[in-house]
Parts: sequence; structure tokens; C-alpha cells
Amino acid sequence: MSTKLLFAITVLLLGAVLVIAVVVERGGSAPADRPVATADPAVLVRPGLPSLGPSDAKVTIVEFLDPACETCALFFPEVKRMLAANPGRLRLVTRHVPFHPGSEAVVAMLEAAQLQGKYWEALEALLRAQDRWVNNHRVQPDAATAVLDNVPGLDMARLQADMQRPEVRQRAAQDFADAKALKVVKTPEYFVNGKPLPTFGLEELRGMVDAALRK
Repeated sequence: MSTKLLFAITVLLLGAVLVIAVVVERGGSAPADRPVATADPAVLVRPGLPSLGPSDAKVTIVEFLDPACETCALFFPEVKRMLAANPGRLRLVTRHVPFHPGSEAVVAMLEAAQLQGKYWEALEALLRAQDRWVNNHRVQPDAATAVLDNVPGLDMARLQADMQRPEVRQRAAQDFADAKALKVVKTPEYFVNGKPLPTFGLEELRGMVDAALRK
């Protein structure tokens, strides 16, 4: 078998794995009640949310994610590549929807990490090591804590205390309420300049972002 043919087969297999993971994680095709209209900006982006990129960027991606969601972990590096390819023009805002059993505790960890300015480091560490703290779609909070214990500069004693703060619980509750209002029923869910993806997929997200950048 030639090297070129072997490479082509490998690419096809990797693509098939990504598609299968997305279908399994999101449960198949998009539901009939998928949001179709432009979302209310006041509901979609609230003050103090974690964000990457300038607030006046031409295009804003709002991602509703569950840190225990396998598809979220697969897609996040791709979204980061979009940001890197469009410096100053693209902004990412994240919201949390703990659909997986036990994920509420990990969302609280992320909210607490944000109070230390370590949100993105914590999120990326959890997504990279997701297989260490998620087993059969169920979260093991102690294992997630062990992952975060290796994040440089993250004060774990303070994080454990901050997880109990009222503002942490309020932010988590607000994210969940806004997700419900926007008919977000699976993760990841993306809104590009307030508009949801017509159909879910990485290429659909890239195409919508590119179109918004050109507009």
C-alpha cells in the first residue's frame, strides 16, 4: 500500500471517529425545537462571563458547553484555532450547561477558578484530561479536582471555598436558565453574532464564522 493511500485512509478514519463521537454525544440530529431566530443579546452575553478576544470584535461566538461533554472537548481546540487565525476579529464567550450527571460540581470548579483568573487554564486542563474524570458519561468530581490540582498557580484551598460562594451558584443558575430560554438542549451549542447554527457541525461553525467575518 502506498504512503499516500495509507495517509488518505487514516484521514478518513479520523473523520469518521469525529462524526461518530458527535452523533453519540449529541444524540443524533438536531431537535425540532432548535433555536432559529437571533438571540436576545442581553440573555446571550451577560456581564462577567469568561471570554477570549476583544469585546469589540467583529464576530462573537457564544458557546454553551458541558465540561463533561466529549464533543465539547473535541471541538474546543478547533475553536481556539479559529481565534488564533483571526486575532482581534473574533471573540469567544462560554456558558455552562451541566447536562451530565455530576457535572454541576465541575461547573462550580470552573466558576471558582474564574475568580482567581484561572478559568481558561482550568477549562483546558479538564477537557484535555476528560477521560480521567468522566466514566460512562458520569462525572467523578474527586478525579476532576485531582486534574485541577496540577494547574499552575491555582489555589485549590481557595477554589474549594469559593465553590460555596453565592455568586458562584448564581452564575451557574443563570447560565442554565438562559440556556433553557434559548432552547439549548445539547452541548456544545454555538451562537455566532447571536445566531444559532442552522445545523450542527464543525464545518457549519467554520462557514458561519467565515461568512460573518466577510460581511
